[in-house]
This record gives sequence, C-alpha cells and structure tokens, in this order.
Amino acid sequence: MPAATIDGDRIAQLNRCLELALNNMARGLSMFDANQRLIVCNRMYEELYDLPQHLTRPGTTLADLVRNHVKREAGLDNAQERKKQRAWIEHHVAALARGETFTHTQHLKSGRIVLVTNKPLEGGGWVDIQEDITERRQAEQKIHWLARHDPLTEIANRLQFHEALDEALRNLAPNQTLALHWIDLDGFKAVNDTLGHPVGDALLKSVAKSLKRAVRKNDIVARLGGDEFAVLQSASRVARKADAERMAQRLLKEICKPHDLGGQQVSCSASIGIAFAPLHGQTTEQLLKAADLALYKAKAGGKGIAYLYDPDIADDANSRYELQSDLRGALDQNQLELYYQPLVDTENRDVIAFEALLRWHHPLRGMIAPTDFIPIAEETGLIVEIGEWALIRACQEAVKWPDTIRVSVNLSPIQFERGNLYQAVVNALRISGLAPHRLELEITEGVLLRDEINTRAILHNLRTLGARIALDDFGTAYASLSYLRSFPFDKIKIDRSFVRDLDVGKRKDCEAIIQAVAGLGRQMQISTVAEGIETLDQAQTVTAAGCNELQGFFFSHPVPGSDVDKVLALCRSKLDQRQYSP
Repeated sequence: MPAATIDGDRIAQLNRCLELALNNMARGLSMFDANQRLIVCNRMYEELYDLPQHLTRPGTTLADLVRNHVKREAGLDNAQERKKQRAWIEHHVAALARGETFTHTQHLKSGRIVLVTNKPLEGGGWVDIQEDITERRQAEQKIHWLARHDPLTEIANRLQFHEALDEALRNLAPNQTLALHWIDLDGFKAVNDTLGHPVGDALLKSVAKSLKRAVRKNDIVARLGGDEFAVLQSASRVARKADAERMAQRLLKEICKPHDLGGQQVSCSASIGIAFAPLHGQTTEQLLKAADLALYKAKAGGKGIAYLYDPDIADDANSRYELQSDLRGALDQNQLELYYQPLVDTENRDVIAFEALLRWHHPLRGMIAPTDFIPIAEETGLIVEIGEWALIRACQEAVKWPDTIRVSVNLSPIQFERGNLYQAVVNALRISGLAPHRLELEITEGVLLRDEINTRAILHNLRTLGARIALDDFGTAYASLSYLRSFPFDKIKIDRSFVRDLDVGKRKDCEAIIQAVAGLGRQMQISTVAEGIETLDQAQTVTAAGCNELQGFFFSHPVPGSDVDKVLALCRSKLDQRQYSP
C-alpha cells in the first residue's frame, strides 16, 4: 500500500478520534481563526446555545453567531442592534489580539448559567470554553440565602433581624418610636413530644405564615431560634402605646387560630414581650434585653398574653440570678458532668469520635438543660472556668478509649475573649496525656464574628498544636462561605434542621442542600457531618448525599462516660451491613 494512503488513513483515524473526544467533552468548545470565522465546535457548544446546524459549520462568522444569540435571547434584530454587536466584536477581538485571557458569565433564557473563557491562540484566532455552572451557582445561592433566612420557615433569621433592628435604631428620628415584639410559643415542647418533630416543624411554619398575615408591609418577621419569633414594628406605624398593643393582639389572634397541619388540627398560644425604642433601649442589645424581660413576665403571668416592658420587672429576674449563684458552686460541688454522643464514620462503619456535652445535676432543680445554664455561664464569664474543666475531663476520658477514637469539645466565644484558651488546651493535653490529634474543637460562626483577628490567630495556634477544628451548625444563623476560605477547617457539621426536614414531605431541597455542602466539603477536603440522625432512612439518605460522618439519636443518645463501651457495641451493630446500607 502506498505511503500516502497509509498517512491518509492515519490522519482520518486521528480526525475521528479528535471528533469523538470533542463531542464527549463535558464543556462546550469553539475555535475561531484570525478572520473571526469558526474553525470547529463540539456538540456541547451546539446544545448550550441551541444552534441550528448551518451555524456550526466551519467558516461561520462570529458576527452571525452573535446575531443569532442576541435574536434568540433578547428578541432583538435591527440595524441599531447589529451596530452594537459589531462594536462589541471589535472590542472583543482587540482584547484577544493583545493576548488577554478573560472570562464572563452568561445567563441564558433557558435558565442555564454558562461561564465562558476566551483564550487567544498563536498566529491569531482564539478558543472559547463554555462551562455550564447552573447547578453550582444554584447551590451557592441557596447557601448564601440560608445565611440570612431560617430554612424551616423561610423567614428572616436572627442575623437578618439583628441587622434590620440595628439599621432601624440608627435611622430613628427624634420623635419616632419603634416596637419590638418578642414571641414565644406556649407549650411547644409538648407538641413535639406528643405529636412528633415533623408536626412541630409544620406548626412552626404555619405560625410564621400567621405572623406574616398579621403584620404590615414594612414590618419584619423573624425566627430567632427554636419556637421563638420576633416582629419589628416599623417606626412609621408606632405612634403610641396602643398601636403596639393592637399589633400584639393581632399576632396572638392569628397564632391562636387552629393550624391545619396536613389534615390534623393543632392549636397553640403564645406569649409576647414588648419593648419600645428609644424609651426602653437605644441599642439592639438593650432593646432585646428589655423585650426578653417583658416576655418572661408574660409567661410568668399565665402565658397567652402580651406584656409591655416595665423597668420594675427587672426585679422579677431573681430566680435567674439565683441560678447564676448556684452555678458558681456547681464545679466545686461536683454537680457538672460530661455526657458523650458518638459520631460514626460512613466509610469505615465505626465510631470515629464522641462529642462531649455538659450536664448539670442541680441538687434541688434536678437535671438542668444546657440551654438554660450555658447562656448564664457565658454572661457571667463562668464558661471560661467550666470550659477548662470540660477540656481536662473530656481528654482524661478519651485516653481510656481506643486510639482511633477522638473526643470533640465545644468552645464558647467567651473562652476566646476572656480566657487563655490555647494554654487551657495545652494543659488538658498535658494532664491527660491525650495525643493532640485525638482532640477536636467545635466552634460556631458566632465565634468568628467577635474578634476575627484574635480568634483566627488562636485557631491557627491550636491547629499547629495538632488539634482538629470543626465548624458547627453550618447552614444556619451566620453561615458564610467566606469562613471556609478564611480558615482551614477539618470538619463542617451540617445543622440538624436540614436532616429533620428530610422527613417533612420528603423535601428534596434539604437533600439538595446537604449534597451541595457535602460536595463543597469534598472539593475543599473538609469532612462533613450530618447531625440529628434519628432514623435509618435519614442515615441512608445523608450518606448517599456524601456526608462522611453521622451523629444523632439513631445511633445513641448522649451517655455518661461509663457507658461509652456499650455505645461502641450498639453503634457497630447498627452499622452492620445487614441493617445499614446507603
């Protein structure tokens, strides 16, 4: 066979391979020569812009492609528009001729978002790469949205509410007044305990809708957490005390209406604390404190009522102060104890860590929930001393466990501000003999908001020491992607609300968010933990979504240190292949 024929066959084969490779690329590609004519494009490029076949042939001019694109996307095709297109092409080609590589984003009518990269070629011409980033952008937008909204009720969260209140106070005219309504549902825990968390969540969503019906356009409704809501009654609507009282009565009336939760009628009531600015406070902190005291008075007065702040009611907080006093002696009297809840590894199917959780055995009040005494400990600064004790005790317990299991300890923002946290960790490791890599320290985004420079310096020192750092409650409150860029976290803990909502009508949005965060963690080489796992179905769903670790009542409730061995055996049985197959 002549050599020319062999070379021709080889070239034909190479061309077929090139065409196959181009048309199987996950990104669009188009190449133009120095005369602004198309040399080649692949199938993804055709699909992205839904091009007719005659515009995909070699020799098609850039002007024809631009004209087709504008006509299709904007419906414009006249002499003036074509003049604009020629000017754009001249600018575009001139930039490429200077050797510039640049990118821009296109939002297509089809809903697709395309990132286009233009790169010049030697001898003139250029190549364009088109990447479909629709899913990535949607995931990013969802995560950014979550930073300022409550994912369950889809109303403003604590961060957005505080920002709105700060702004309202700054812009308050000398003769204006605004009202803050702090709302707490009465008996909500009983709804959760008797009807289940899915019904409780459905009730919270229904209450949020009720509140929005009761307010006016410029008023702000927010969920502050748990079963607590807030309404900021705009200054233009509050001329006198009676205006705020009428608003409170509308809110109570709407909340008290029967809530139809999937065919099940549920009734509830609420208590409201009202505070005025500037009368009861000129700063956000002062106003929230006044409203909180008023709410306490409303609940103490029989619930189901609204109470306006009165400076004299501050004296009624004596019970809280007594608790503060008792907490000071709790450490000395051995009333504090650490309970441990396991975190399981989805790949190795075993317990990888235990989270240490504080418990207070009060001699008269019985077991006091951390939500009741931790805020007091933080307000008084006692959390520094309690935190140091917890670090030492947790490390001492962990030394007794298998070397493959870490212990996770929560840190308070106050420990970063008032104590020598780094030295406290060093002391705990020295006293216990625990290897630093077996200690995991959990923080929330709230820690990073206090003093970013000092906090990050401490965190970097702790990482250098060998301890691991985890970001807790990701996806709620202040959640921001910027934190993941500013510090190399070892772990992200996805807030339990997303897992809980998986069971509410099998919500696909929550599953998508979990997948997005897990994917983000995978790309950044950060482990992801799904909290609040209560059922086998939830465990399987979040594992399939890409989470590395799981935590929740499905595996074990928090237990005393003496029961850790039993929990290890229990978790291993639940992770058995026959029972757990994501």
